[in-house]
Amino acid sequence: MDTTDAPRGQRRADNEAAGRGRGGDAADPATDAFVAHRNLLFTVAYEMLGSAADAEDVLQESWLRWAKVDMGQVHDQRAYLVKITTRQALNRLRSMKRRRESYVGSWLPEPLLTTPDVAADVELSESVSMALMLVLETLTPTERAVFVLREAFGIGYDEIADAVDKAPAAVHQIAHRARRHVEARRPRRTVTARQAEAALEAFQRALETRDMRGLLDVLAPDVVAISDGGGIKQATPRPVLGADKVARFIVGGLTKNDVTLTIEATAINGSPALALHVEGELDGVIAVRVEDTRITGLYYVRNPQKLTRVESETRLTLR
Repeated sequence: MDTTDAPRGQRRADNEAAGRGRGGDAADPATDAFVAHRNLLFTVAYEMLGSAADAEDVLQESWLRWAKVDMGQVHDQRAYLVKITTRQALNRLRSMKRRRESYVGSWLPEPLLTTPDVAADVELSESVSMALMLVLETLTPTERAVFVLREAFGIGYDEIADAVDKAPAAVHQIAHRARRHVEARRPRRTVTARQAEAALEAFQRALETRDMRGLLDVLAPDVVAISDGGGIKQATPRPVLGADKVARFIVGGLTKNDVTLTIEATAINGSPALALHVEGELDGVIAVRVEDTRITGLYYVRNPQKLTRVESETRLTLR
């Protein structure tokens, strides 16, 4: 497997799996199984954590535990690997909850440049969308794990119970509670990929021409804009609400400094998005939520520590 262009954390985990586990035998069955399911395991960890960097660390921790397992006792390698990854992700998620309390400004998930097949898979693109992942942030760690495993990956309640150390009956209750919570907060009406692209194209044109009227036409009256600078780059400390305020915030930010701005269409987390370059350098990415052909959510990630996965594609899968 070619990992030349992979992030450092991914290369480290793959090298661990491919060369240093079990005496360095690259043909080892444990290594083959881990590599075969790696994209799935990364997707599980990423959906639970909202951070690619932390997901990569979880994969390395999961590999270290998997390498010690007696393969003769494993009847379902996929289920066993998902269980290990879920437990490691849960441990990390609990510590991240405390860490995020001290995060400077608004927090957004780490964006990923995704392959075309992610956008083509409606179920997958929905499960990793910025809008849904922000909703998942409002769940408890266990609720999030149960929701992700059940709703995104279709894993049975007994397997989930084993992964989160709960009784199956309790998992049923947790899943119902989490599903009700998410349904109350997720986008009200889905749109086609073409409708989302059309809304983003209109938004891009308005940005490039600093067209206030054009922005107001494509922004929903109750639009919410969230920007994440992580205390490294300037961003609004709180969400900006309402079309007029959001449009003024955007146009004001673009015209504040005499700089060369380049806007490019891209695909972030399986949905159409924009990459903004200032003086040729990547400044951030804007993901959107579109409902009824208008933009209801704008998510602008400027924190440079979160932009390491937007220039090379990340492979995700639910299977």
